[in-house]
Order: sequence, then structure tokens, then C-alpha cells
Amino acid sequence: MKIAVIGATGMVGEQILKILEERKLNVTELIPVASAKNVGKHITWNGKTRTIQSLEQALSKKPDIAIFSAGGAISKEWAPKFAQVDTTVIDNSSAWRMDETKKLIVPEINASILSKEDKIIANPNCSTIQMVLALSSLQKKYGLKRLVISTYQSVSGTGVKAVHQLENERQGIQGEMVYPYPIDKNCLPHGGDFLEDGYTTEEQKLVEETRKIFNDNNIEITATVVRVPVEGGHSESVNAELHKHFSIDNIKKEIAQTPGVILQDNPESNIYPMPLFAKNKDDVFVGRIRRDFSQDNTLNLWIVADNLRKGAATNAVQIAAYLIENKLI
Repeated sequence: MKIAVIGATGMVGEQILKILEERKLNVTELIPVASAKNVGKHITWNGKTRTIQSLEQALSKKPDIAIFSAGGAISKEWAPKFAQVDTTVIDNSSAWRMDETKKLIVPEINASILSKEDKIIANPNCSTIQMVLALSSLQKKYGLKRLVISTYQSVSGTGVKAVHQLENERQGIQGEMVYPYPIDKNCLPHGGDFLEDGYTTEEQKLVEETRKIFNDNNIEITATVVRVPVEGGHSESVNAELHKHFSIDNIKKEIAQTPGVILQDNPESNIYPMPLFAKNKDDVFVGRIRRDFSQDNTLNLWIVADNLRKGAATNAVQIAAYLIENKLI
């Protein structure tokens, strides 16, 4: 089993390598790939030294699986080339997510739709993954009618330079600015690029990807994305209107039984999800579950996850594991 990791030296790439090692996939050859400036350098993986290779070198080796985390432009150009040599690509960028011919996968929800013919598989956006997983059992039992989403997204979702900006500001160091304003002691209602309708690309992803994963274009969704001065871990406040009546006790039971989700909901003891404690975890944490008394069949939830792990790397590795286990490669 040859697995290539494209973008192996990036924040998500490093997590992919870590999780591949943790989960003990039967990898006979690991092919770490990075930009030209890093080709020839060495990393340690699974106790052995590995040499970073170029995309061309990796392509010539025809890996069984290539996990891409190097940005949309690289994915658009290179994913089809790997697919042509019968490599199954799992892409972590936005390049293929809304392509009608490509499947958008959260394994706990819809891995069963995958087949051997799927040579480019899209990994959803980090904020989408944690939300749909938390809501998946409710979608099955009650049906989702409308979602109002407010996110509190960490700077690691922007990348390592954004983490450095936050660190510099906290130390009083003048450094490179990734955001148009300081992020320390601040909140930026700005995730991605602004669109003509006033929404951002990050907000649009929450709408479109959620509908595609749940295979339901009738879910009404609106979102506001906010970047907050947290190094890692995304949080979301979600107001969910369901099609059917519910009791809060049954809602909590459904969520607690969802694979990959942990219920943390005991406000009397100050138990609720927080990014500080979600760090380096693969689960999605849900709490602050309560009825919205202003509208029928509606509730509020607070959803937290490590955006670099379940929001990106873990989900990609889970897809790879599913493909291997079900002999789809």
C-alpha cells in the first residue's frame, strides 16, 4: 500500500502523517511531497527517515492513494494526473467539493456511496465536517428544515502564517499581517473572500457543502463566519429547525449515540465543549443543547472540534482507511 501525502510539511499535512502513524494503516511505502524548496529534505515517520519528493517523483511511483493538502490550484492541476495513473486522490482543498461528478465525504455519514470508480474524492471544509457530523443523527430522525450558523474559527484554519501573526501580536512583535487587522484581542467577521451578495466564501461553503453531504437541497441555511483569537479548534453556534417534534432528552440521546461525537452537556457543573480541550482529539464535541422557545421544532447547539484533525486530516485518513478496508482501491 503506497500512500503519498501532498503538502506533507504544512499544518494539515503534518497531522495527516501523525494520524497515519497513530492508526497503523498498512502503509508499505510513504511518499511525502512538498514544494520545491523542501524537496530532498528529510522527515521522520514511523521511526524511519523519509525523503521529501516532488509531485513528478510521486506521480511516477503511482501510489495507491494520494492525500492532497496543498491548496486548490495544486489539486486542480495534479489530482487528475494522479487519477490517470489509477491513484485514488483524497483532496482536502475546495477544488472538487462542489463538482457534481465528485463525492464529498464524511465517512460516518456517507462513505457507503464510494466505489472503485471514484478516483478523486473531496474532503469537506473543516467547519462543515464538525457541524454535519453533530447534526447527522438529527437529520436522519427528524429532518433538518433550517440552520442558522455562527462560527468562531481559530487562526490555524487560515494557516501557519496566521498562527504566527497571533503569536507575534501577543508578544508585541511587529510581523507579517495575514489578516487586514490585528487578531489578538479582536474578532474578525471575515472568513475567506467576500462575494457580491455580501457573504464570504467560508459562509457559502457551509451552505453548499451541507446540502451536498446530506443530499438535500431543501435545507435552508444561513451563516456568519467569525475568526477569533484562538490558536486551534473551531466552535459553532447552530440554531436548527427540524421538521418533526422532539424532546430535548431524545435529542441528547441521538447525539450521544452518533459515532465520532461526544456529548458534553452538563451546564450545572460547567461542562460544555471548548476548543482548549478539543485540541488533538478526533471527536466532535456537542453541548449547550436547549430548545429555542421562539420557534416551533427548533433548538440551539454548541459544536466544537479540532479543525486540523477531524476538520481536515483525520477525516481524510478515515476516508483512506475506508477505501482500504472495503477493497475499493
